[in-house]
Amino acid sequence: MKKIGILFGQERSFPMAFVERVNSKNIPGIVAEPVRIDKVMQGEPSGYSVIIDRISQDIPFYRAYLKNAALCGTAVINNPFWWSADEKFFNNCLATKIDVPVPKTVILPSRELPPDTSDQSFSNLAYPLDWEGIFNYVGFPAYMKPFAGGGWKNVYKLVSMDDFFEKHAETQQLVMLLQEEIIFEEYYRCYCIGGKYVRIMPYEPRNPHHLRYVADFSPSEERLKQMTDIVLRINQYLGYDFNTVELALRDGVPYAIDFCNPAPDADIKSVGQENFDWVVETAATFAIEKAQAQEDGKDNLTWGEYIKRGSAGKKLF
Repeated sequence: MKKIGILFGQERSFPMAFVERVNSKNIPGIVAEPVRIDKVMQGEPSGYSVIIDRISQDIPFYRAYLKNAALCGTAVINNPFWWSADEKFFNNCLATKIDVPVPKTVILPSRELPPDTSDQSFSNLAYPLDWEGIFNYVGFPAYMKPFAGGGWKNVYKLVSMDDFFEKHAETQQLVMLLQEEIIFEEYYRCYCIGGKYVRIMPYEPRNPHHLRYVADFSPSEERLKQMTDIVLRINQYLGYDFNTVELALRDGVPYAIDFCNPAPDADIKSVGQENFDWVVETAATFAIEKAQAQEDGKDNLTWGEYIKRGSAGKKLF
């Protein structure tokens, strides 16, 4: 019997619906359940052929558990080794190499010194930074947000240099991105599952949270294909099995705004019934595919094109 587990935190609607949908398919030799952990011993298998991870970004114990499970042959969705190494600034840097339009973005050192460091720890960092060059490149209005954070925590809209310095002083030890504002005509949030299944959802980030999926954008078939190609390219290079990509259209050009969301919102109350049904069905289908392909004692993780090409000594882009 191959077990598919889902590891989650406070959310309930998606994990429970996912388990029910997998089991309702009655695939011989495959069963789904919430992951149960009563002990974690080094080098010992988890008992799961596949685990969908929805929470380890917030709980280091779970991340360690998943790495051990992957080492023993579990297909973890998403790859816990890559997710541990990834962050939003790298994603933007990669996008510039694979012909995906992104806002002009710079990374900034933390306003306050990290623990156990001193001024001497930053011997290679110019002081002051070339603020004029940074501001001329990004422009105003701009957004400032954590380079590795999720959600809308510690996100600032900035309208001037003075505004920047005032808000940056509040960020303490966070490493921040300063990013060009894309003033968009249309906005889309796009699920991508398995590097091949895409759902493009009209999305209005300026609405209250519970109304963000209530938008009436109507992209043409050509535009849908263009956005689908971008979503697939991003996820295939990064190697994410389950992710969302946010696209803002300015003058008809889709800019990738945020595409490091490997535990994306899938709650029925926010995404709505149709999107919820799609993500449950598609996640169940893909998890079953992974379980059927999984082999004990082998690496069953997904690795992106960036890693695969680099490790094989091939041209990256």
